[in-house]
Amino acid sequence: MAESASSAPSESAHDVSASSATRPCSAVSTGVGIVGLAGLVSYLLIARFAPEIANFLGIDWGSRGAMSGPNSAIASVLACGVPMVLWSVLVDKVHRNPSTGIDWAQRRPWRETLDTSLTKLAGMWATWGLIALIYATMRYYWEGNYAFSMNLLETVAPWLLLVSVPYMLWLDRRMIEPRDGCWQFGRWLIAAGQPVDGKAIGHHLRAWAVKGFFTAFMLSIVPGNFSALVTAPLSEVTANPYLTGLWAINFLYLVDVHIATVGYILTLKPLDAHIRTANPYGMAWVAALVCYPPFILMSGGPLDYQVYGSDWGYWLSGHEGLLIVWGALLVLLTAVYSWATMAFGIRFSNLTHRGIITHGPYKYTRHPAYISKNMTWWIGSLPFLVTAGGWIEGARNVALLGLVSGIYYWRAKTEEKHLLADPAYGAYWNWAQENALVPRFLAKLTGRKRPLVRLEPDERVGPVA
Repeated sequence: MAESASSAPSESAHDVSASSATRPCSAVSTGVGIVGLAGLVSYLLIARFAPEIANFLGIDWGSRGAMSGPNSAIASVLACGVPMVLWSVLVDKVHRNPSTGIDWAQRRPWRETLDTSLTKLAGMWATWGLIALIYATMRYYWEGNYAFSMNLLETVAPWLLLVSVPYMLWLDRRMIEPRDGCWQFGRWLIAAGQPVDGKAIGHHLRAWAVKGFFTAFMLSIVPGNFSALVTAPLSEVTANPYLTGLWAINFLYLVDVHIATVGYILTLKPLDAHIRTANPYGMAWVAALVCYPPFILMSGGPLDYQVYGSDWGYWLSGHEGLLIVWGALLVLLTAVYSWATMAFGIRFSNLTHRGIITHGPYKYTRHPAYISKNMTWWIGSLPFLVTAGGWIEGARNVALLGLVSGIYYWRAKTEEKHLLADPAYGAYWNWAQENALVPRFLAKLTGRKRPLVRLEPDERVGPVA
């Protein structure tokens, strides 16, 4: 997943001064993630104990068990997302942030913005049409778990088309500059020969490519993840430390998946959660996409590091003390990973920046999710141990997992290359380099202190709203 995000980058060269001991402010408050977690846990309890709750209330539940179906899974996403939206608007008042590009006191006459809105609708609908064409063409999207995503998107598509009209008409009356990349794309489509901003169109299409690719993926994994957690018999969960650890890890991944799904859906300017820019570097896209299907290189691919391998439960079987310690460590690492996603609130997204995140685990390292995720793979899979093939297979698995970790290091570097076009991220980078736990530890360990960053303009990143 994406490790960090930033607000509007500067359009001119900017030197970042020596970092202060004061941590830069985070674009998202801690409360957003907490209320999202509370909403999700509340719904999980209702779904898990639905028969008992119905019986207590005198409702005839019949032979139905826990609410574990795909519709219930989507309801759990809503239970997670709605509290985060309410907190963002009512408590943090994010809609008042200047970075939204909205002046709520401004209400242009309808006639003044109608042409702009219609042009933007043409650009938006054409963008959705391109995404739908890709979905329809790629057979992969209609098989397995992705079939649920496609069926859900087919159901909501007419409603999105309908709602987009009043939304666009309403928003453009209040936008300080409504002629964004979407407008530029619409103008290119319907006003042949008229000058357009190609860079703005590129930013628009990249942002929607991210949203189209990852929203379908997240929706595809929500139902299975949710059902497995809700239906797990508690007697089995508590049967031994290994199963308890697996259940806790799955719960933490459920938190990550739900908050990330909310983030991909709610890329809205009134919530200040819009995509400022998507990463303009091709290598960043390669580094990210090889970690996700259908391009994934790991599970079942050429970098599969678990051939003839097994997990910690197999290798530590019969050693209850070690199982407890190992399970607790893996749960802790997975908790850091989920915490990193929670810190983004409604702004989580790969390959984009949507506001600087400096709180939560980002107080300790710039890449908490990547570090914790890779540590769980090394500790959880024990790649040097194999059930067949001897030391050669073990060595091969170690080398392959090393390459996987290298890909995540590559992802971190390509993401930072994008984000460092923003002076705000540069300020956070400098603060973290001198004050965050992990960078300071690495500097002490290696004896090498990396210099503070000096920002230079990069036209490929471009302006953001």
